[in-house]
Amino acid sequence: MKKISSLISLKNKNILVTGGLGKLGLAINETVAELNGNLFLLDLPGKNFDKMNNHLKKISNIKINYIKCNLSDVIERNKIIQEFKNSKIKLDVLINNAAFTGSSDLDGWNNKFDRQSINTFEKALSLNLTSAFHLSQGLHENLNKGKNGSIINISSIYGFLSPDYSLYKGTNMNVPAAYSASKGGLLQLTRWLASTCAPNVRVNSVSPGGILNNQNKNFIKRYTNKTLLNRMAKPEDFKGIIAFLSSNLSSYVTGQNFIIDGGLSIK
Repeated sequence: MKKISSLISLKNKNILVTGGLGKLGLAINETVAELNGNLFLLDLPGKNFDKMNNHLKKISNIKINYIKCNLSDVIERNKIIQEFKNSKIKLDVLINNAAFTGSSDLDGWNNKFDRQSINTFEKALSLNLTSAFHLSQGLHENLNKGKNGSIINISSIYGFLSPDYSLYKGTNMNVPAAYSASKGGLLQLTRWLASTCAPNVRVNSVSPGGILNNQNKNFIKRYTNKTLLNRMAKPEDFKGIIAFLSSNLSSYVTGQNFIIDGGLSIK
């Protein structure tokens, strides 16, 4: 029987993280680095890759590649997929983390219902949902090479819960319809992909609750009171589930959604 230390190791594994230079991306990247996996960080051009690279190199001397791509653009997605196919790299883990979030600064996004724009709704679906499908489809051949690939879709509690507007009273925060719809779609896509990609690629999702990020003090207090653990999440709270789903610890787990919300959804 294999030891836990062997099962959890990501040594010689290649992990692609979309939205790799974001705040949750940092926690994901640190997890991979601590477990000695190699990283492909995909994010928009102009992001500070050097800062992330220098930080991760202090943790482990792993291979880190920066892929510049606007995932909202199907042409750019096709280019990245073709580059992976041509390279014939064995991809062990794909983490679909990139997304427009509730706090994203978009016209017609963080507004009341009657002011949310159709154009922005469609942009959100393209990034939050369509890009996850497209990359999963396009990189399936690379993930299939090792007969033990893993796709991790980062969804949200708002993919299965309706918004509690009392939390946002007196703030400029909101839960856009497109955010909930795209994250809900990602949960069903996870189940569909799990059936379609078996047995060589496992597919699971993670649904984070609210992550502390300098929000309005009243919002933080209200949100905290709704959780069983009496606090909002920290990025490091997601390291455990990323380690589990990226590694062979979860070799018999597929089609599941892991809710990491401090108990908010059951209170």
